[in-house]
Amino acid sequence: MELKIAGFAEDSIVDGPGIRFTVFTQGCPHGCPGCHNPQTHDFNGGCTADTDEIYKKVTSNPMLDGITLSGGEPFCQCKPLAELARKIHAFREFPLNVIAYTGYTFEYLLENSTDENGYKELLKEVDFLIDGPFILAQKSFDLHFRGSANQRYIDVQKSLKQGKAVTVSDI
Repeated sequence: MELKIAGFAEDSIVDGPGIRFTVFTQGCPHGCPGCHNPQTHDFNGGCTADTDEIYKKVTSNPMLDGITLSGGEPFCQCKPLAELARKIHAFREFPLNVIAYTGYTFEYLLENSTDENGYKELLKEVDFLIDGPFILAQKSFDLHFRGSANQRYIDVQKSLKQGKAVTVSDI
């Protein structure tokens, strides 16, 4: 399945715990002032990548702890990312987790999920979510894997079961 991307980081240590393969999606509707990846905002930029090829790259590296879906806005491309995440979770050679960053809140994604946009389809395949827009006035270098204090690190599977955001306090 085709995915519009800005690029990859094949061995990131800043996009979640451990060593991660980060997929930077192309296109973002938020336009947060001070965004770390402004080059990913243009929906007409970037290039295409095949999710099967990404899967092969990820599963060929036994040092990885998981993948991170970043942006851009991953929730603008839910269907191909959900497919990729399903394949990653099914890979049994070594356990991998899936983290996603989004400018939306967990609550927004749940309330506005439709079959067409696939928000919930992707959420079901994400282990941890960093949610909320980047707010420059709340920027902090003391936050693990988050850019601004309003953003939360959420255990998605616990949150889906409880019907409310369950944050991870020890990251």
